[in-house]
Amino acid sequence: MDVFGTSLLIIGAEGLLVERTIDERVQIARQERPGAETVDLGPAEIADGKLAEAVGGSLFAASSIVVLRDLTALPPDQADLLVETADRPGDDLCLIIAHPGGVKGKALLDRLAKHQVRKVSVEAIKPWDMPQFVVVEGRRLKMRIDMATATALVDAVGADLYALSAAVNQLASDWPGDTLTPEVVNRYFSGRSDVSGFAIADAVMAGQSQQALGLLRWALEAGTAPMLITSALAAALRNQGRYLDLAAQRLSKGEIASALKVWPRKLDAIASQSRTWPAGRVAEAIGAVAQADAQVKGAGTDPGYALEHLLLSLRPTLE
Repeated sequence: MDVFGTSLLIIGAEGLLVERTIDERVQIARQERPGAETVDLGPAEIADGKLAEAVGGSLFAASSIVVLRDLTALPPDQADLLVETADRPGDDLCLIIAHPGGVKGKALLDRLAKHQVRKVSVEAIKPWDMPQFVVVEGRRLKMRIDMATATALVDAVGADLYALSAAVNQLASDWPGDTLTPEVVNRYFSGRSDVSGFAIADAVMAGQSQQALGLLRWALEAGTAPMLITSALAAALRNQGRYLDLAAQRLSKGEIASALKVWPRKLDAIASQSRTWPAGRVAEAIGAVAQADAQVKGAGTDPGYALEHLLLSLRPTLE
């Protein structure tokens, strides 16, 4: 398969998966022509009009691999150049174009489609498929992870693919060839500052004030930055508020999970909490977190006291 003389359009908003698709194409091109020059243009370079220079050929190499990381950054006056180049890239050019999806730049996508530029769609991973993603990540690293352990890792780290991939890589490095269990995962990540923050937020949202206070004291003693705790609390409250809005629109469970980027067990918890976190209370709590956030960033003198006072005030209530 000769990828030179071709163009590939990759569409998708899941950054990690798009990057991997780009990297696979680049590796194929480098294997075909080891001497090819690679020009990788991010949004800033694209916006600065670097496309013409990139596709104009290299003074030092016969072949070029040109990657455009975000088509939406392309200046309008370079649209014709891109379409012409994508349609007829020349025998010495491998052109790779990424677009995050959405309506921005759709007219340019339509033009590329008319010229039958090959397109690959990178689908986002559904929240409920995150544990399976972890299993596959482990397999890539020759590491066996069962679904229970994968689920524990998603619970601990969250649904961000970059964070999950990094976590699996770290586990593979520290436990090569060993059998992982949910207990190992929970113990290993119990000291992560961001996990501590989210654990505190989960306790607050569940109405477990005393547990939240205990976790707070432990986190502060472990060196967790106070602003990470207010950030986690704000994220949990925003998620609750968004859930209330989406539920009011009578969306399905799957649609709400996708919009919130959470998987079913987490969505069930948010739905259950919505009975004791009505919209008015969520708004009040977000305001309280904002005040505490200002205090821990310098407006107050005692971040620990500010956080304890905040947790005591963040109590769910019935409407």
